[in-house]
Amino acid sequence: MLNVLLAEDDRDLALAVIDHLEIENIICDYAANGVEGAALIAQNRYDVLILDINMPGMDGLSLCEKIRSDSNDTPILMLTARDALANKIEGFNAGTDDYMIKPFEIEELIVRLHALSKRRSGQVSVIQTGPLQLDLHNRSASIHNAPVKLSPTGFKLLEVLMRASPHPVSHADLIMKVWGDDLPDSNKLRVHIHNLRKALEAGNAGDMLRTATGIGFFITTEHS
Repeated sequence: MLNVLLAEDDRDLALAVIDHLEIENIICDYAANGVEGAALIAQNRYDVLILDINMPGMDGLSLCEKIRSDSNDTPILMLTARDALANKIEGFNAGTDDYMIKPFEIEELIVRLHALSKRRSGQVSVIQTGPLQLDLHNRSASIHNAPVKLSPTGFKLLEVLMRASPHPVSHADLIMKVWGDDLPDSNKLRVHIHNLRKALEAGNAGDMLRTATGIGFFITTEHS
């Protein structure tokens, strides 16, 4: 079951989309403008964000830019009646992952939502959880703006965990996303997690890296 947000000022269109999505077991929150959308995004975690470009208060492009400036890597699908190439380029430059022109077929929207939900956006350059920050372009980490030394594997592990935060990532998913088909021996993940935990603790991140018993590991800012 997917959880999405639709920010669209055409209420009739929005209600029609929401009705169709519910039939496909897709839960859809609704915002009538960009300001409402920003508030809902701050309060909830969504699998995909659907943004209309022309909205009062804060348009879809501005909202998209704000989402990316907040290091939010939720996939974004932009809806608009603007079909010129320049408009599409403007949308992608703002940080969207996909683009649909109105009017559109609801079946195509559903297919695109499922495809987008299977990945995180590549449109962010920095991921942040509490005092912990990853610069994806420079492949560097910092805590309270102080650099943290990580191995390449430690960086990959931390990226996967931070993208999923605060939800846990299973042992199997971590191994697949970090090592792919080159499966490590059973002890390698444990060793790298141990080293990553020591690096975070040395950087005054406390116990942000936790064990989800019987599942895997997760990053959180909540105190234990």
